[in-house]
Amino acid sequence: MRISDMNWMQVAEYLRRDDRAVLPLGSTEQHSHLRLTVDCILPERVAVEAAEPLGIPVFPVVSYGVTPYFREFPGTVSLRVETHLRVVGDILDSLAHSGFRRILIVNGHGGNGAVQPFAQEWAAGHADCRVLFHNWWNAPRTWAKVQAIDPVASHGSWMENFPWTRLPGVQMPSGPQPMVDLARVRALDPAALRAYLGDGNYGGRYQRSDEDMLALWQVAVDETRALLAGSWGNAA
Repeated sequence: MRISDMNWMQVAEYLRRDDRAVLPLGSTEQHSHLRLTVDCILPERVAVEAAEPLGIPVFPVVSYGVTPYFREFPGTVSLRVETHLRVVGDILDSLAHSGFRRILIVNGHGGNGAVQPFAQEWAAGHADCRVLFHNWWNAPRTWAKVQAIDPVASHGSWMENFPWTRLPGVQMPSGPQPMVDLARVRALDPAALRAYLGDGNYGGRYQRSDEDMLALWQVAVDETRALLAGSWGNAA
């Protein structure tokens, strides 16, 4: 359930019986022909669907992340790493103050990776809290499903093209994009990167069948739910 569908008294009642919560992290950045908010939509949605049967509240997605390399694509918004970590740290402090002790961070953007060691450090200073960091898209079972469907998959390609990340009236290009040279991508400045990428797809087909995408989505939801229902690092 979304925390936006609760009032504070309902949250207080929930905390009398459970201490779990989910914090999705996203980014507002280019995703080829898909929505700029793909990395916000997907982690929040997978978190909500995973948490719903367990009755665990999901906080609003942090919509801005670390994506300086895409700044030449209009609409992209990037935070400095230190800004992003301060925001996440303040949110974790607030959740702990409220009484949440087990927090699953569901991340939707690779550029937010600095949060993982930061969250471990934060948890080390809060002995009564547990924080799990989960990249929903490349978690073991989900990534295995991606590879089983089509091993050529990347940023802005079919693997992020779900019915809820498409834009109405936008036609996807036909045929696949060749994979970019990731070593070259990492070395380019933002302007050169935009020139190199073209429309922003890192490689692969632009779209696959909804049947394939919904099968992938179910694996992602199940894998995320298993983390929420698991041991949280405690002895089994």
